[in-house]
Amino acid sequence: MFNIHEELKKLPEKPGVYIMKDKEDNILYVGKAVILKNRVRQYFQKTPKSARIEKMVSKIDHFEYIVVDSEMEALILECNLIKLHRPKYNVLLKDDKMYPYIKITLNEDFPTVRITRKKYNDGAKYYGPYTNAFAVKETVDFLNKIYRLKHCRKIFKKIESPCLNYHIKRCVGVCNGSISKQEYAKLIEQVMMILDGKTDEILKNIDDEMKKASAELNFEKAAELRDKKTSIENLVQRQKMDNFNENDIDVIGIVKMLSNASIEIFKIRNGKMISGENFIFKNVSEESEETLISDFMKQYYNEENVPSKIMMKYSSNELELIKEWLTIIGNKKSIEFKVPKKGEKLRFIEMAEKNAMIALKNKTDTVENEMLLSNIKLTLKLSKLPNRIESYDISNISGTDIVAGLVVFENGKPKKNEYRRLKIKTVIGQDDIACMKEVLERRLKYLTIEEKSPFGPTPDLILMDGGINQVNAAKTILDKFALNIDLYGMIKNDKHKTRALIDKNGNEVDISDNKTLFNFITYVQDEVHKTAIEYHRKIRGQKLDNSELDKVEGVGEKKKKELLKKFKSIKNIKNASLEELCEVNGINIELAKKIKENL
Repeated sequence: MFNIHEELKKLPEKPGVYIMKDKEDNILYVGKAVILKNRVRQYFQKTPKSARIEKMVSKIDHFEYIVVDSEMEALILECNLIKLHRPKYNVLLKDDKMYPYIKITLNEDFPTVRITRKKYNDGAKYYGPYTNAFAVKETVDFLNKIYRLKHCRKIFKKIESPCLNYHIKRCVGVCNGSISKQEYAKLIEQVMMILDGKTDEILKNIDDEMKKASAELNFEKAAELRDKKTSIENLVQRQKMDNFNENDIDVIGIVKMLSNASIEIFKIRNGKMISGENFIFKNVSEESEETLISDFMKQYYNEENVPSKIMMKYSSNELELIKEWLTIIGNKKSIEFKVPKKGEKLRFIEMAEKNAMIALKNKTDTVENEMLLSNIKLTLKLSKLPNRIESYDISNISGTDIVAGLVVFENGKPKKNEYRRLKIKTVIGQDDIACMKEVLERRLKYLTIEEKSPFGPTPDLILMDGGINQVNAAKTILDKFALNIDLYGMIKNDKHKTRALIDKNGNEVDISDNKTLFNFITYVQDEVHKTAIEYHRKIRGQKLDNSELDKVEGVGEKKKKELLKKFKSIKNIKNASLEELCEVNGINIELAKKIKENL
């Protein structure tokens, strides 16, 4: 049996990495410490913590640790473990799109240049990932065109007749031996220099070849070289960043909006921007920009992509350690971190931030829904964001076939697979308050027992389709189970649309001028009303379809509906007099007698 308090006493006063685990031995969190004893004990002390860490601590069953010799070794081990296990409560780098790479198949005798969305350890050379798929396709098409690279993926074992691409001058003729392996390798080397941003030497060589071709009066070849030079210069112009004279530098920009953050990284080589990449951090409202940039660098960089310089707007206490680590893994003499306060360098960071914001705003649904949830939290003064909202409504006709509808909204969107429709079991007659109490008790009891719930996790906000009476009914059940869940009722206007919300204490919140909130609440109200009434109609329809009246000759669907509409049930029809039955449209005395005889 793991005793946390006893194990805390045994922690060494040495640097290392700690690993928090739950009852199922799942890794919850990985962290590093200069002194393990001090750092790990902080999690179990009554000190202020972020909501994320509080939740993580509540799930810790046991922890492990690995002692190392230095803080640097702890950082390296922490990075490796986070990338390997991706623990739930670490701030993780999310990249929710498969961005394209440019792949050069150096593991082949005659490499091809192509686009791929997956990176393998297969001996090929990968460039990227890139955020602009169209620009990647344009670049690959350009490189294949001006260098006439092999298109097909066939491995040639002998000289064959040339393909169509050779005849239309789209291929140098690998298949018929028109180019040697060594000559082809020089073309691929130039392609890699272009992708690395090293075009000055290529352009100089083309100039030399043009002069030589002109001197030899080979004007056709000189024209081809001229066109190639122009094409390369046009590509370079698209990559080039004006007035930027840095070489081999990454520019990092970060923006935060509500609970998400977006990081844009510009990769600049030889004064030219060769790529821009975007990454997303989710649920990080309590994390600072400084912390997020540190976490980003620890997860993003590896031995293949470390530049000589990194430029950002924010500094942190951990930067010196990260700099030392990057110097080691990148096999660099030194790495320079720049944190400019003004001038052109700051302008490029702001350009990266602008791109980061655009990428974040492109997630329209996410941003708009988070803004909506923040609006609800602020307007209703809730204790937390209402990520899960549940709403209830009762439907019946004069106390018969009583049902309830439950709808669920997660992150501002309806979660229809968790909608529920319930028949009322314990209430007889028309008593909406008693019905609502039954429904809520059947739903909320699962939040207090270990039995698997058919309703899902705890809601952050409950909305009742009614005013203070419905709110009081719900409050009674919440108190019964000692549940602290935000609760509001929906007060309707004369058009049966919610004009205000009312809390447990009877305080009204007018939402008629809050268009965003008004539209959302109206949507919730329409959904829960529709769910309840459709279920009620279904049950009534089933009863109509299987009614004792079907046995009565002369009573069709229309008369059956009219009878049930007036008398509500078969029992009441049985007890009605002949005169009362004849009051129904289409029922005469002879048919009334048949109905009484059959029932």
